[in-house]
Order: sequence, then structure tokens, then C-alpha cells
Amino acid sequence: MRNIGWDRLFDCGARVVFGLIVFAVLATAILLQPPKWLMDFDQSFYLTVAHDLDHYGVFSNGVFDQVNSSVSPPPPGKFFGPVYPWLVLVAMKVDARFAEAVDCAVAANEKVRDGTECEVYAAPMHLMHAALLTLGVLAIALAAEIIFASGAVFWLTGILATLALLPDADLFSFVMTESVTFSLYSIAALALVLALQAPRVGRILLAGVLFGLLTLTRASFLVLAPVAVALFAVKDIWLAHAGWRPFCKHALAFAVAWLAVVSPWLARNAVSTGDLRLTEEYGSAAVIERFAYDDMSVKEFLLAFPYCVPVIGAPLIDRAFGPEAMARFIYYTPKSFFHVGRLHRDQLVEAHRRLDPLIADVIRDEMRERWWRYLLVSVPLAWCGLWVGGILGLVLVPLFVWGCVAAVRQSKPLFLLYAVPALVMLGLHAAVANHYTRYNLILIGPFSVAAAWFIAQKATRRASLIPTPPRRS
Repeated sequence: MRNIGWDRLFDCGARVVFGLIVFAVLATAILLQPPKWLMDFDQSFYLTVAHDLDHYGVFSNGVFDQVNSSVSPPPPGKFFGPVYPWLVLVAMKVDARFAEAVDCAVAANEKVRDGTECEVYAAPMHLMHAALLTLGVLAIALAAEIIFASGAVFWLTGILATLALLPDADLFSFVMTESVTFSLYSIAALALVLALQAPRVGRILLAGVLFGLLTLTRASFLVLAPVAVALFAVKDIWLAHAGWRPFCKHALAFAVAWLAVVSPWLARNAVSTGDLRLTEEYGSAAVIERFAYDDMSVKEFLLAFPYCVPVIGAPLIDRAFGPEAMARFIYYTPKSFFHVGRLHRDQLVEAHRRLDPLIADVIRDEMRERWWRYLLVSVPLAWCGLWVGGILGLVLVPLFVWGCVAAVRQSKPLFLLYAVPALVMLGLHAAVANHYTRYNLILIGPFSVAAAWFIAQKATRRASLIPTPPRRS
């Protein structure tokens, strides 16, 4: 008993040290990135909302309202989910230097101050991002250990997930949501694995709470609530043969926990904005921008598959067909699909002010005339979006396919259930967003788990082939 206690204590200590190493690696990678002007890219969305919360106590629509919030209070809004702006607000309260940098950047963006006066400083957010990513890595590693009942898989998964995040260190140096969504999703997926493995009410409630928080971070994760319920149905009715009654109990517990987190935000929206909805304009804007990709030519459609293979694809296609062949896939080029979609969105906003009243007609017109193009184009967009992890993706993606096949052959359904939500989000982003991997970083979880399982199995088989030396008498 004493040996078991010491072994557990040593293992716990080793994991704490591992977590600290992961944090140090990720924090260093993020902090070494070039400083980013705080209004660049999508940072202005969240920083302006946090600024409005700090100065007026109002959760606004940030840059999407018509008020200069550097000089007057904005109206309440609900375009963005509340979780990330609240985290930015916490960082502003903790670090006055960061708060001043945000205030100055918002004022400069509204043409009230000279931007050259503003300090480019976001260190507290960078450290927060590193901490969140570390929690996500550890959650992925724990899920792998639970799925395969292997300590070796824990360590291998943690290492692979950390390495897969490093190519996106520059992305994490922006004050944007990717680190939070990766972390919260990975922790929620771990809770779901625990609940599916042993469906106790407490575990299911925890999973519901975490998926609710994820929904309040980015509204698109709303789709995972019914997906999680469907996974409970698969486990209870098909795999465990427990019947409908346990499933209904588990589904109800998950729904109650999810609603307990999401309902206060819905109630706030009803009171503050007069509309009982999770968000506004968010989905409409994304779908309108996505429809621009339906203009993809046959050549672009075919070349997208080799082009999106990381590291090697783009240089080969550019050399063989010229850089203009796939220029519309690069968001910052003037005629890119992204810019065309954004321009169309801006034109509709300028003409009608709001997109939500128009979106049903926009979708109806697009589906009536080009539904087949929409469906076809979603295939290369999903293909491009799955190559997370940079050069490591060249290994992770094939090993994930191997892992899915092996899970079926070796009766490891929990791994397949673990992978389903991330794959659903991959399909959703192809349908309503674009082809960039930043939206699909949650795939690092199932990809790393599959790769670690493959390595552990190969190592075990190799060790079993090594003959044991005879004992000396």
C-alpha cells in the first residue's frame, strides 16, 4: 500500500512538472512573436467590448455599433459571446498598463487619439493564452489515458498536442478567442469522455456546464449540444444496451446543466436588447461571407486538395501553376474569396443596416440557384481546414484515419465518440465559414490521441519481440 501511495504521488508530481514545462514552452513561443497593434485583425472586436464593459458596464457590439464608445456610452449588444470579453476585462483590471493600452487603441481606432501614442502591450493576455492552452493540452492527454487506459499514451499525447500548437504561436499572440475555444473545448470533451465512460449524473452535469460555457464563447458551438445528446443515445441505447430510460435521464441532466449556463445570457439579451436570442448578425455575416466561395472554379476546386497540404502543397502548386492560380484562397489578396464575401456583407449592411432580416432570402436565393456548388465547395473547404499542426499535420492526419479504423477493429468506440464533436465542427466551419485551420484547432485533440495510440502500440509490439535474456543460475 505504501508503494502504491508513493507511486501515485510521484506520478501526480511528474504531471504537474509536465504541465509547467508545457506552459513554459507555449508562453515562450507566444511571447517571442512580434508585437501586434491591438486593433489589427479581429482584436478590435473583443477589445472594444471589454473597453465598453470597463468604462460603462455595458456589453456592447463593439466596433459593429454606431457609437464612438471612447466618448459616449454604447447601446447593449449581443453580436459576440460574453466569455472572452470578460476575460479581457479581468486582465484589464489586473494590469493597469494593459488597460491603458486598450483604452488608447480604442480611442485611436475611433480617430480620437493618435495611434502613435499607444503602447502595444498585451502580456497578461499572452500569459493567459499560454495557461489556457496548457489546460487544453492536459485535458487532451487525460482523455487519451482514459480512452486507452494507458499512462504512456498520456505522455505521448501531451507532447504531440503541444508540438501541434506551436505553429500557431503567432495566432495566439493576438487578443482573440482561439486559445479559449481550444481550452474550453478540450476540457468539455474530457468531461464528455468521463460521462460516456461512466454516465453518472454529476459527470453529465459537468459536461453540460462546460459545453454551455463553450457556447457562450463562440455561438457556433451551439450545435454541439444536440451532438452530445446524440452521443449519449449511441452509448446508452446502442453500445451499452441500457435502453431509453437511462438515455432520457442522461439527456435531461445534460440539457438542464447546459441551459443553466446559457439561460442567464438569453435572459440578459431579452431584457437589454429586447430579443431572446443567443446572438445577432453573427451567423448571418458568416454565411454571407461563406457564399463567396461558391464562385470557386473547377481548377481551384481540384487544386485545393494538393494546395492545402501543409508546407509542401502551396509551393508545389505555385511553382507548377503560378501564384495566381490559388490567389483567391489567400485572404489578404484583393480579389480573395474572403474579401469578396466581406465586401458583399458590408454592402448589404450599408444598404439595409441589418443582415438578420435579410438572411432567409439570401440563403433561399443561393440554394435555389447554386445549391450543388455550395455542397461541392464545402468538401475542399473541409479538407483545407483539417490540416492543423503545421508540418506535424502530415503525420497526424493519416494517423487519425488509422486510429478510426483501428478503433472499429479493436472495439474502442470511446475514441470515435470523442472525435465526433470536433469533426462536426469541421463540417460546420466548411459550411458557414472558410477553409482556415484557426477554426479547427480542436482537431488537435483527436489527432494527437490517435497518433499517440499508434506510437504506443508500435512500441509495445517492438518490446514484446525483444527476447528476454536467460537468468543466471
